[in-house]
Amino acid sequence: MKAHEFEAEMIKQYDEAQSNHLMRFFKTAPGEYGEGDCFLGVRNPEIRRLVKEYAPSMSIADVEYLTDSKWHEVRVGGFLILVSLYSKQAARERRKRSPKRRQAEMCESGLTARDYVDAYLMMLDRGNNWDLVDLVAPKILGDRLTDHPEERGVLRELARMEGKLWHQRVAMVSTWTLIRSGSYVEALELAEYFLTHRHDLIHKASGWMLREVGKRGGIPLLLQFLDAHATAMPRTMLRYAIEQLPEPQRQHYLHLR
Repeated sequence: MKAHEFEAEMIKQYDEAQSNHLMRFFKTAPGEYGEGDCFLGVRNPEIRRLVKEYAPSMSIADVEYLTDSKWHEVRVGGFLILVSLYSKQAARERRKRSPKRRQAEMCESGLTARDYVDAYLMMLDRGNNWDLVDLVAPKILGDRLTDHPEERGVLRELARMEGKLWHQRVAMVSTWTLIRSGSYVEALELAEYFLTHRHDLIHKASGWMLREVGKRGGIPLLLQFLDAHATAMPRTMLRYAIEQLPEPQRQHYLHLR
């Protein structure tokens, strides 16, 4: 399997000092959200270089192997390869709208874009840190749901998985792609649902998406949300949401809180 070669290339670049730094940065100490994760200390540009080199020859089986690695950066690589495989297939399907060419919508392996989305959903537990969510969820699940609004119920299903922090963050961060396409409903609904969530990583993701709503043409909706919920919003969520508002508005909502 090409996955073995990819993993070996990553392990050869082990950097102890950078590994220790990343273990602190991604909160791997006992009781922290990344408890027990292992880092090689490989930097993102090098991971992306290897992904670009190896992805064309990779399969779902390779992705499954890589995303099951104990090494954080190997899992990053595996998920980025899945993004590459999905993106190419989704682009093929967007080009092939004619019924006469429908057969050509599948890639050589016979997989459709939906198959890659399903594979991703089966691997969510392996994306067990915020970077493994944020680098992938908008580009696979968010991208899929932009073109297929009938499938957006999956976001509510993921959001309601109590005790599944990363599934819930996937739901929230996936709305980034929808927001960019001008669809704000799901982001606002999930942000409201997460008002009482206990974890800071969900507060940050929710505030980030609310801020994006404001940035991407939804200022009236953002202000309406803030008027209704600012007094109940976790402080981190509120601060993220109002970050790009004019200072008088920021102070208004901060004082409400």
